[in-house]
Amino acid sequence: MVHSFIKKEQQSLFQSSVQLAKQFAQRADTIDETGKFPFENFADLKDANYLSLTVPKKFGGEGLTLYDMLVVQEQIARGDGATGLSLGWHLGIVLELAENNMWEPKTFASMCEKIVNDQALINRAATEPATGSPTRGGMPQTTAVKEGNEWVINGRKTFTSMAPALDYSLVTARIDNTEEKGVFLIDHRQEGIRIEETWNTISMRGTRSDDLVLEHVRVEASALVEDQDTLANNTTPKAWLLHIPACYLGIATAARDYAIKFASEYKPNSLPGPIKEVPEVQRKIGEMELELFKARQMLYGVAARWEDQPDRRVEMAGELGAVKHIVTNSANTIVDLAMRIVGARSLASNNPLQRYYRDIRAGLHNPPMDDIVISSLAKQALVDFNG
Repeated sequence: MVHSFIKKEQQSLFQSSVQLAKQFAQRADTIDETGKFPFENFADLKDANYLSLTVPKKFGGEGLTLYDMLVVQEQIARGDGATGLSLGWHLGIVLELAENNMWEPKTFASMCEKIVNDQALINRAATEPATGSPTRGGMPQTTAVKEGNEWVINGRKTFTSMAPALDYSLVTARIDNTEEKGVFLIDHRQEGIRIEETWNTISMRGTRSDDLVLEHVRVEASALVEDQDTLANNTTPKAWLLHIPACYLGIATAARDYAIKFASEYKPNSLPGPIKEVPEVQRKIGEMELELFKARQMLYGVAARWEDQPDRRVEMAGELGAVKHIVTNSANTIVDLAMRIVGARSLASNNPLQRYYRDIRAGLHNPPMDDIVISSLAKQALVDFNG
């Protein structure tokens, strides 16, 4: 069942992702214990040209689709969740820019060139202490003030995943103290940029989602890559955010694998064989399989519709939100069942299940939040009801 969603043309990509995941799994405990960014993993990803997977082919990338990206995402996260989630932000952002034509062509082509040739790493920096998640709609406190032909940017961004490793950030800022906002492409080599190590969490420690601090950062006028009109006109739902549930599905699958291996090998002297023969253990394994099946059907089914029915994309916000809700909650259920199968040993500090448990909880707090998804579905149902 695990491989049933892999298309024939994706086999090579799938196998390479599996091999990378095996390498990453060997480092996952150390990354979690030290709370360091997985630079070694990203060196491997760069060597395999993974950063350019979603760059369009005309710019030298692989031009992966949404469905392709999710296949990669699930497998990489199976090895190390923090590496998977971090890679997903980069790949997803590039995919969104490629699909929506949001930037000036020359600017996007230049960014693609940096990714392909220099293995540049990029992420959005939108969350702030005062506003919380940008999906809640708050106006950024970060400011961009025009001075001659330059913008002067000041502010602080929280939850900036991959902060120590980023080459570029897409910083959301309020423009000239108006009620308009824009997005600025910021090179981290710019003077006035620093990373403040604030990431003190028990989940996804390796993402190093530290604070990005901008103090009188001067950039050229062309650094404004998404203005108010661009943001307002970009009404296409953010399907690229499906990299989030794909990541947590990968973590859940790793937990499921561990639990089944444990059940197949653990043989207490009170039983004639391993605990996999116990009906209650079999029931829990069956429940994990049911949750995995449901999650994969949702994730890859909606991704396939996104690709096969492009004219319906503007109507798919509810479906995309439902996928995130169902998959991340199923992933939490799967890890819980895996820990129940393994028992108290799952809480040992050297047992990967306790790491999976901590990491999987983070998925509930990635966008869109459960309450927003439920509310949106309810509102749409009331609009659609003809009674």
